[in-house]
Amino acid sequence: MTAPVLTGVAELRSLLHSGEPSPVVLDVRWRLGDPHGREHYLKEHIPGAVYVDLDTELAAPSSPEGGRHPLPDPADLQAAARRWGLTAGRPVIVHDDNGNTAAARAWWLLRWAGVERVTLLDGALGAWRAAGLPTEAGEPEAPAPGDIVLSPGRLPVLDADAAADVARDGVLLDARAAERYRGESEPVDARAGHIPGALSAPTGDNLGPDGTFRDAAELAARFTALGAGDATEVGVYCGSGVTAAHQVAALAHAGIPAALYPGSWSAWSADPDRPAVLGEQPY
Repeated sequence: MTAPVLTGVAELRSLLHSGEPSPVVLDVRWRLGDPHGREHYLKEHIPGAVYVDLDTELAAPSSPEGGRHPLPDPADLQAAARRWGLTAGRPVIVHDDNGNTAAARAWWLLRWAGVERVTLLDGALGAWRAAGLPTEAGEPEAPAPGDIVLSPGRLPVLDADAAADVARDGVLLDARAAERYRGESEPVDARAGHIPGALSAPTGDNLGPDGTFRDAAELAARFTALGAGDATEVGVYCGSGVTAAHQVAALAHAGIPAALYPGSWSAWSADPDRPAVLGEQPY
């Protein structure tokens, strides 16, 4: 994965005023436990940004086998992308209001589906606000329908068996908060704990105090210390394959390819035959 992962706010501002073609800006306002993403978007968003609903447009319906956010059907994803105004060759910049921990799901899905010119707005909406750039409220005019043709399967994906193999033979990173990895807290899924052999690597540590990504060298050092720099295969999971996409983006920014386990802990913990480990050690 050699394409840039990030776009800065100054570059986005320039592109919106003079870019040819102008980018599509996608606002993926979502947080665990907060179902009001659309209301937040309507209250304030980057001018022209298109709202994307993570639960319905970036995921298929939940199931025990697929977890809380299974990958969407490719035809459904293509239809959504066309509603957002995506066309071949037009750049796409995605963001949320939480360090891109939700927006990275759209970034990953579009890369997985063959869209090369998609990046994350570094620092998300907070960086846009901090730069004193304008926002707007209300429902914008619907974008002109796009004609993008998606081609899924461009990024590696793990199922539960493959995740177990990576945990044993490579490096499997658990992107959830450390207390969920240790099993001290489990607010949404069937059981507490982590996949045997997985290493704790909370998504929040990908970001600096201002909510922008740490630089590539710093991230490379972080993941190399966890063994990812020398591993033959790196995989990432979280609760339901959302914040794990942020980890894949951080690894890509550091030059380290990684596979995503979309079902993540929500699917693993729903299967009583899958073991769970409690505590801070991998096994």
